[in-house]
Amino acid sequence: MKKILVAEDNDSNYMLMTYILKRHYDFVRACNGQEAVAMADDEKPDLILMDIKMPLMDGLEATRLIKSRQPQLPIIAITANAFDVDRQSALAAGCDDFLSKPVSAEKCLSIIRQFVGE
Repeated sequence: MKKILVAEDNDSNYMLMTYILKRHYDFVRACNGQEAVAMADDEKPDLILMDIKMPLMDGLEATRLIKSRQPQLPIIAITANAFDVDRQSALAAGCDDFLSKPVSAEKCLSIIRQFVGE
């Protein structure tokens, strides 16, 4: 089963992601950007769902660091900021796609499947 790294500091948002992912993928959680960078190396995920606003290191900086080491690793930005400028910032940082909160289960799974399959 494919492994997803969920970088999310908010417990309720993480619980929603576990509900969406649990029947389709294995997953692990990073609670901030620094953990996400470390876990991207240690856990060898197939894809990262990256919250943008997190403590210690935001998702954009974490994405830049991860992509500098693993440019092929798909990273999907997830943020409550759904403006076009936020999307552009995420893509410029290296994110491969963008989801706005609240996340739709169908849309989330569809995007993940585009990158890693079932």
